[in-house]
Amino acid sequence: MNARVKKLIGGAGLLAFLCGYIWLAATIADHLPDNGAIKFAYFAVVGILWGVPVLPLITWMNRER
Repeated sequence: MNARVKKLIGGAGLLAFLCGYIWLAATIADHLPDNGAIKFAYFAVVGILWGVPVLPLITWMNRER
């Protein structure tokens, strides 16, 4: 598959995933208690965890073959 096509597919997939992830994270955050420490911890974890499922997609996009 052409590198440009892989990057186009991967970019669209990444955008779709992030839109869904942000929506889900914000929806869950609405149900958290109104405590600054809890929300801080939640958003710290959620802000890091989005990269875990994205790494295989980015690796696939940048692979030569």
